Amino acid sequence: MKNPRVITMLLAILALAMVAAAGPGTKLGWWPWDTGFTIIKWGTYVGFVAVVAAAILVAMLAIPRWRARPWVPVAALIVALLAIAPPLIVRNQAKGVPPIHDITTDTADPPAFVALLAERQKARNGADYRGQAIAAQQQKAYPDIKTLVVKAPPGETVQKAIDAARSLGWEVVSSDAPAGRIEATATTSWWGFKDDVVVRVRPEGSGSRVDVRSMSRVGMSDLGANAKRVREFLAKLG
Repeated sequence: MKNPRVITMLLAILALAMVAAAGPGTKLGWWPWDTGFTIIKWGTYVGFVAVVAAAILVAMLAIPRWRARPWVPVAALIVALLAIAPPLIVRNQAKGVPPIHDITTDTADPPAFVALLAERQKARNGADYRGQAIAAQQQKAYPDIKTLVVKAPPGETVQKAIDAARSLGWEVVSSDAPAGRIEATATTSWWGFKDDVVVRVRPEGSGSRVDVRSMSRVGMSDLGANAKRVREFLAKLG
């Protein structure tokens, strides 16, 4: 197969297939998450090659003998651009958030995992909060994430927290009303990553003081996912 148009189109299709399959394949358990990252990385590389090749072929349409079936290089260019667009968007998004994966409303005394502690200890990111270095990055990037004080008493607030967690699609693993704590696991839609959440409810006058902690099991940067999750949860309770 020596036709450069066909080769370029096949490269573009391969790149798009690799990028599109990396996340769902990880979620379905076809390969580990780090393999999924490798697939999307190489898919991006193949996509860049296809973009360059297709752009050259499109430019060559100015030459009369290369004008047959002009839609092929144009289509290849479009497919290749579709392949590299998501990784580039994610990369740009990563530049706008700190490389952290543990977000809490109380950086001085973050809620601790109990029911999910064993799962956390098996995970690459562990269960320990890593102190002031992480807290400083969070406070700079997400200054709005703070403890929520509500008027409802703790018992009522715990139930509202359970309802809010379930409405967000989290799996509530444990609830302990007397201790004022619920623990849940959220699964990301595309990659199927498991992120764990602990909610702590304490008395605050006649109301309640609510603190949340959301932490990814794997990966250095969460691309802002845990901060978004905490915000959505607090909005449900506020």
